[in-house]
Amino acid sequence: MAPHWELILRLVAAAALGSLVGAERERLMWAAGLRTHMLVSVGACLFMIVSAYGFAGVTGDKIILDPSRVAAQVVSGIGFLGAGSILMRGDLIRGLTTAASLWSVAALGLAVGGGLYREAAAATVIILVILAGIKPIEKWIQNRNQTLRLRLRVASGRLPFDELQRRLDIRERKISRYYCVPSADAGFDEVSISIKRVHKGDMAALIGKLSEIPDVTEVVRL
Repeated sequence: MAPHWELILRLVAAAALGSLVGAERERLMWAAGLRTHMLVSVGACLFMIVSAYGFAGVTGDKIILDPSRVAAQVVSGIGFLGAGSILMRGDLIRGLTTAASLWSVAALGLAVGGGLYREAAAATVIILVILAGIKPIEKWIQNRNQTLRLRLRVASGRLPFDELQRRLDIRERKISRYYCVPSADAGFDEVSISIKRVHKGDMAALIGKLSEIPDVTEVVRL
């Protein structure tokens, strides 16, 4: 069995590594912040220590237990905390990244509890790079892949699909939806369109092109 001071050091190290990840989540004011990540990391570390050394005094030298059995339950047991951090608002799901960070912090605690200090420290750095460093790249990709949804009020029969594509000067496959129905006002159609993979900065230009068409009397962004 490892010395008591070393086991205590593992708990402290687990708390320190968990705090680094938790501080990044706390900065963004998520519900699972600094304290939650520290507690998960310390708890997972303690489970690992108990699993590896906690039954030595009871079983003696003649009975060999699998030290991974208690620790293995942490992987599935941490799921309820992750589920609690996930929120669904309409068709948007928020909190998945925080749930994943809790799961990752539990893994850090298990690694530290098993004495894998270098691996746990390296994993912490990787996790922080993913959470903070990759975010600008993620936003850049998201800005380039927005979907623009519009409803147009057009003179009847004056804006078929081919004409719309020509006016916008975009590829056909970027228009994921084109739906035209007669308007309640005689002589007009209501056209609903969705344009995918649009850069956020190009949306105003596309709306402007549609507004300049003489037969288009109204452009509403949905």
